[in-house]
Amino acid sequence: MKHAPIDLAWARILVTNDDGIHAPGIKVLERIAKSLSKDVWVVAPESEQSAVAHALTLRRPLRARKISRRRYAIDGTPTDCVLLAVKSLLTDKAPDLVLSGINHGSNIGEDVTYSGTVAAAMEGALLGIPAIALSQGRLSNGDIHWSAAEHFAPKIIRKLAGVPWPHDVLMNVNFPARPPDKITGILPCRQGRRIDGTDVTAGRDPAGRPYLWVGVFQSDKPREKRTDLAATAAGAIAITPLHLDLTHRGTLGALSEAFG
Repeated sequence: MKHAPIDLAWARILVTNDDGIHAPGIKVLERIAKSLSKDVWVVAPESEQSAVAHALTLRRPLRARKISRRRYAIDGTPTDCVLLAVKSLLTDKAPDLVLSGINHGSNIGEDVTYSGTVAAAMEGALLGIPAIALSQGRLSNGDIHWSAAEHFAPKIIRKLAGVPWPHDVLMNVNFPARPPDKITGILPCRQGRRIDGTDVTAGRDPAGRPYLWVGVFQSDKPREKRTDLAATAAGAIAITPLHLDLTHRGTLGALSEAFG
């Protein structure tokens, strides 16, 4: 079963993220959403929730703090934000589209499994709502410019809204760290894998006690072509449809034979 095309002019759009309600990227995304629809709501974490993946808060109550009209901060995870928005704050009318981001840094390759940005879109998909995660790549020195996302995101969102896709699929969009005039294209592609792994740095705190600090991936060098990693490395915008069903069909068949 597929979602029907979305008429954005009449759509209710829910904007969320994992960098927090005051992050620069969500302000960019809110402006983009408001250029597409008049019915835009922002429900985002009170503080940064990067790399929390699809975590759900179960052991304590959550609080929704109203920041302004149609803007709420939640003291929980990105998943909490989407769930509370749909089940509590927007009960008069469910969102027609969830936009998550714009993340401060790419969510490509292995990032997808850790990302709170992607997880918020995943929660939207689980609730039966079309959802798009958007992320902006950083420069090598850590700086970030939002111009590529600002320029291309409205066009991409409009086009995706007109393409029916299955209910258990979400879209992951990554903008490379380049100005708009240096973007080489828009490339639908699959999720990749890096050649190098994640950095873990050993050190000692001021008291001399040893610690281990999980750092960033050592590089974005892809193992294979035609992936999100390869696309963004070549200066293209990567659009990857992600499937909620993690079942590996080939192995399932082999197991069925093995266990009769």
